[in-house]
Formats: sequence, C-alpha cells, structure tokens
Amino acid sequence: MIKDITLKLETEKSRDRSLSYAISVAETCDAHVTAIAFCDPISFPQYPIPKMPASVVSNIIMEKEQEARAAITRFEDAARGRNLSFDHELVTHRLPRSAEAFAVRARRSDISIVQQTEDSGDDNQAIIESVLFDSGRPVMIVPYIQREKLKLDHVVCCWDGSSTAARAVNDARPLLKRASHVEILIVANEKTADSRHQASGEGIVNHLARHGIEATLKILHAPDVDAANAILSYIAEQGTDVVVMGGYGHSRLREFVLGGVTRTILGSMTVPVFMSH
Repeated sequence: MIKDITLKLETEKSRDRSLSYAISVAETCDAHVTAIAFCDPISFPQYPIPKMPASVVSNIIMEKEQEARAAITRFEDAARGRNLSFDHELVTHRLPRSAEAFAVRARRSDISIVQQTEDSGDDNQAIIESVLFDSGRPVMIVPYIQREKLKLDHVVCCWDGSSTAARAVNDARPLLKRASHVEILIVANEKTADSRHQASGEGIVNHLARHGIEATLKILHAPDVDAANAILSYIAEQGTDVVVMGGYGHSRLREFVLGGVTRTILGSMTVPVFMSH
C-alpha cells in the first residue's frame, strides 16, 4: 500500500506538474504527503560560492527562501483543497547535500515523486539519482510536460529478468492492483536470451496473477543498444499511462552514473515513470 509520499517541490509556479500529479496519487491511495522545498542560495553545485558582497549574497538567499516558501504555500493550498494529510520541510543545504537529504527523507516513505529534469539549471537530475540509488525506495518521475492526473488504464512494466526489474515490479504492485490493464514488456536481445535471467516473462506474469493482478505479455525484438528507443516508441504508440522499470546505474566516487537505457528514458520520457533500483 502507498500511504506515505515524499514530494520534491518546484519553486516556479509554471512548473508545478509534479505537485498536481502527487496530489492525484495521494487522493487515489489516501496517502499522506510530505513536500520538500529547496532554497539553495547559489546554483553552483559542489563549488564554492563566488566572492560577492555580503549584501548581495544575503539578498539572493532571501529571494530563494521566498520562492521556496511560496512553493510550500501553493502545495498546502492544493492539499487542503483535497482534504489530504500533509506536512512540509524546507531544505537549505546546497548540492550535493540537498540531494542526500531528500534521499534520507524518502527512506521513511513508500514512494517519492520528482519532476523530470527540464534544463541544466535545475537540481532535479541530482535529486532523482540520489533518491533512486540511495533511498531504498521507489521514485515516480513526472514529465515536465505532464498535464493529466494519475491514470492507470494502461501500465507497462519493462522486464528483463534482472533483480532490478523484479524490485520495480514488486514495488509497483499497489498501483498495478488498481490498473485496468497491466502489460509485461520484454525487449528481446542478447541479455534476455541468456537463460540465467529467466526473462521469458511467463514467470512474472504467473507471479502477478497469484497476487490478483492479471497481466499480458508483449515481446519486442531490438538490439541491446536500441532497447530504450524501442520502449519509448512502444509506450507512445500504445497510449501508456505509467511505465514501471528498474533504474540501472552505480555509484562512482560519490557520484551516481546512470545506465544507458535509464538515462535515455529519463531524458525522453513522455509519461510518468515508476523506477526502483
């Protein structure tokens, strides 16, 4: 069950896609939402703040905090309007500590919701990577073009037989139980052909059936290098509402390195993506 959601707020009102989406998820699941607002004073992650007059730095900090508190107000107004249980936190750390703080908070929730990176100036990519690899919890990434609320008419679960894919499907079960149509999508290539992965798909379909989730199996054929594009094309053609998939990558010198498929999906996604690692 999803009863506790951690939401990363956007400071610009015009970018409140994830806020609206998170409210709809909370309504559907009758869940509590903790909204996290960030007021990083200077957006130069991991570098010292440039030398500026103290008055200039003070004004920047004040402006950033005002933007963060305005985002909190918008969230609280929306949550009250839906009679939701909610609270909020204000994070003043700079990157990467702010991303680490979000991941730590997400460990105490069932799912976190973060908006897709829109440009190199926002901190969403760092937040997504941190919560994906360091929280132990799933994350729902919402496209910055998202306009619809949570829909579960057609949910596609990407399956390659890996432990990461298994974790994602298992974590997504509360949503899959509510879905009208669940599809297990396999992009057949050298990896899935390896018998050690047992990636035929029949096993996971049967497993979900034992949990009361009826799923159908779809197999696409594409080389490993084209797996991400095959997935993106398929979900666009099928009118998919949510994609469930494992988030691949690793940590290197305290920095997270995304796998190729994961990076491509996050960069070109057009529907919400539920990810676990």
